Amino acid sequence: MPSKIADVRLVASHPEVYEPCDDSFALVDALLADRAKLVEHQPSICLEIGCGSGYVITSLALMLGKEGNGAQYFATDINPYATEVTSETLKVHGVHAEVMNMDIASGLENRLAGLVDVLVVNPPYVPTPENEVGCSGIVAAWAGGENGRSVIDRILPVADNLLSEKGWLYMVTLTANKPGQLCALMNKKGYASKIVVQRSTEEESLHIIKFWRDPESEVEIKKASTSKGSPRSVFSRFQSLPFWSSGNANSN
Repeated sequence: MPSKIADVRLVASHPEVYEPCDDSFALVDALLADRAKLVEHQPSICLEIGCGSGYVITSLALMLGKEGNGAQYFATDINPYATEVTSETLKVHGVHAEVMNMDIASGLENRLAGLVDVLVVNPPYVPTPENEVGCSGIVAAWAGGENGRSVIDRILPVADNLLSEKGWLYMVTLTANKPGQLCALMNKKGYASKIVVQRSTEEESLHIIKFWRDPESEVEIKKASTSKGSPRSVFSRFQSLPFWSSGNANSN
């Protein structure tokens, strides 16, 4: 039987809140694909940055269920309407999360530093003019600035601070966001990565990337950077890292 996820028909809505769409469904599908590993992972704290309608954090809480062993759930959004809608979605599905109105995780970086075991993010990734980034209302859900990276590039250092030693980050990206470059940046911080779900729609090509701490990745990138032909060797070696492969049963 498939794991239970949020019922789209029961997800609350508001004109200024992004409704579940292809990217939301792809992110939840990635979590479902990893459900057995997530249960085995036994996360204590799960956080969603940019919760929107609440579809993803609600689905995560439902799919872990009682097997989640009392995990705590948190959700943030810069849009105050989104926090209200997420709270309603959680309530109607009978699950709970602490929902907060803030930019990324500005009010949680000290409280949850090094404690988040599962972090899920469907960031504003659409390439837009920079002046649209951080706008009020629903525009904040998709306006990503140049290459759709303005908010993503702010989120990654926050994620690094929040994630525990066993922490996993699941992030939605678009081809225009240069996902390989994102993985290279995280690799330098000691993270391995792989695509969990890749999906093409009429408008975009989505990648759900999973990042996890891997000291060996940091060692490899340092070795590559000191070898001959330095910049090129980094990326040639990077192509053999988990991001570029389908992974295996023993990978994260």
